[in-house]
Amino acid sequence: MTGRILRIELRRSAALGTALLILVSGAVLLLSSTQFVAGRWMQLAVMARSLLMVLLPLALAGGAWMGRRDARHRVNELFASTVRPRWQRVAPTAGALAVSVVTAYLLVFLIAAGWVVPTSNYFPSATIVVVAVGIPALIAAGWLGMAAGRAVPRVITAPVLAVVGFVLVGLVPELATSPATGPGLTQLPPEPAAVLLVPAITGLDDFQTIATRVSLLQALWLVSLAATGLLLLGAVRRRAIAFAVLPALLGVAVALPLLPVGGIRGAAVVDPVAIELVCDNDGPQVCVTRAHAGLLPAVVGPARQALDMMAAKLPNAPVRAVETQQVTYWGQPDLDAGPVRHSADTIVFDTPTIDRVGRADLSGDYFLPSLLEAAWQQECGDQSIRGDVYRARMVAAAWLTGRPPAPQTGWAPEEMALLKSAYQSLVSLPEVEQRRRMAAVREGVLACRDDELVAILPGDQQ
Repeated sequence: MTGRILRIELRRSAALGTALLILVSGAVLLLSSTQFVAGRWMQLAVMARSLLMVLLPLALAGGAWMGRRDARHRVNELFASTVRPRWQRVAPTAGALAVSVVTAYLLVFLIAAGWVVPTSNYFPSATIVVVAVGIPALIAAGWLGMAAGRAVPRVITAPVLAVVGFVLVGLVPELATSPATGPGLTQLPPEPAAVLLVPAITGLDDFQTIATRVSLLQALWLVSLAATGLLLLGAVRRRAIAFAVLPALLGVAVALPLLPVGGIRGAAVVDPVAIELVCDNDGPQVCVTRAHAGLLPAVVGPARQALDMMAAKLPNAPVRAVETQQVTYWGQPDLDAGPVRHSADTIVFDTPTIDRVGRADLSGDYFLPSLLEAAWQQECGDQSIRGDVYRARMVAAAWLTGRPPAPQTGWAPEEMALLKSAYQSLVSLPEVEQRRRMAAVREGVLACRDDELVAILPGDQQ
């Protein structure tokens, strides 16, 4: 009997409409941003979790609309006069809503997976855990919405809950982590652990994942919240309502002390398999990380061309090129931790732009110059780059090509004139002197010193 009622609820109640709204909204939002997830399973999982900022308010509103059904049809008193407990009557409806929203959420993920499978060579197992946390989150939102709709059976309840849900999930965490201004400087205090009680996450680097311990604690809290929603939906007396709140209180009491501070930075950890190098050895070795293994065929050609250009002009030139294995600075929990330096025979290049289908986008001829600039820098842990250092790198890269620096989009004509002037001053020196100075520059940057690099600029540009 319960199964038959559940099937009827799935076909005829607002659960199906809520699921369709979640499916369409989630798919449109995710498929409009495939360049951020294409070829990378973990980024797809993170994007699915970030969509909860929109999907949770929709689940809340859909649950509230279903929760007011009895009052809308004026059958509350009729059902209250029966001997059947209320929880037995609401269980199929709550189950239908849970099945509907979870199915829609998983379908969004599976649809977007079509942009990941063709170019991905690495599936981190944590992807399943990160995505799965969204399931109890949506169930909890739907059941709490039903309880609210039953308690306040008004037409306005659903839209108000949608707005409140968006504020709680999308805006409150941002306000809680807004910078505090000190005397002359902006200070970023550590984000409180309570921020991780919100299941929506953003800002994970390609080489990171969410610690499994954090995902399990989030799931524990969300399951307890869903239990509270279901108990509130079935509660009739005040004592039952008070008892219904206990699971959520116990869940937050257990999870909150164990969650790390620092928000997503505190919860993120580097995936050691994602940063493993995958190499092409049919010539000078070129490597990319396993997380970006699909980019290797496009990267090999420009990387070897850059190595040949360096070998033609630099003594003891580098003979291999590898993609950086460092987390982007905004994703690093400890900005003071210095990266491991590569040997002098290696250049380290940044990840090329990834297009909407997960392949390297090398249009615009930006990649070869960036490879040449990689010869004049080292991963030293210092994220601040002075303007004179950046200009000197461009001049040094142009010296390898034998041509003046190419015009840069957005640069003022006078800035380009300074670059060309610095290049002409360098190439006007005798060739032996040029090689001597550039070899000294190379030694300096490998030792994380910029003085020798800046010295190639004319005195008025240093």
